[in-house]
Amino acid sequence: MQPRTQRQKEIFDYIQRFIERHGYEPSYAQIARHFGISSKATIAKHIEALEKRGLLARSHANGSFGLNVHVEEAAGDAVCEVRLLGRVAAGAPLETVDDNGETIGVPRFLLGRVRPERVYALRVSGDSMIDEHICDGDIALIENRVDARDGEIVVALIEGSRATLKRLHRFGREVELRPANSQLEPIRLPASQVQVQGIFRGLLRPAA
Repeated sequence: MQPRTQRQKEIFDYIQRFIERHGYEPSYAQIARHFGISSKATIAKHIEALEKRGLLARSHANGSFGLNVHVEEAAGDAVCEVRLLGRVAAGAPLETVDDNGETIGVPRFLLGRVRPERVYALRVSGDSMIDEHICDGDIALIENRVDARDGEIVVALIEGSRATLKRLHRFGREVELRPANSQLEPIRLPASQVQVQGIFRGLLRPAA
């Protein structure tokens, strides 16, 4: 069973990435801060919805909050092939890399309701999105879309030639591409110079 809404999927994906990186579960406050949500009650409602769908289990011990993530075990055929199109910068924008015909196997559940043929993969280069637990060498799964909501992580094509992975925010006729790394500054450009090439939907981390 999959999350019912896009926000639920984003929260579920964030929890999984957080546990993978830190080895423990995020708190309500950490989840709320990550998504820029002021009310922890809103997060609690999403967590409750995920619990009802059997994707999370809550436990209370000594007043603390814990999450135990349950990922449905994939059936033998629940792996799909997506195209690996090259690299994308999580740092200074890189020149795009053409499709060389290579594909990779991806667990189907990572794509949620997005059809595999609408997804491609890019190898991450740089650490500008490290606070989102998107690290150098990871493989980002990207939905092939040219429209994005404010705050979504996108593959942005700058001046038609350089691609970067950042959070998108619009300010009138300008676009700000924000890193998730406190050591780096956002990139602000005229909207006419930025094209959305896809929306970040998931992550694969190659084995060490």
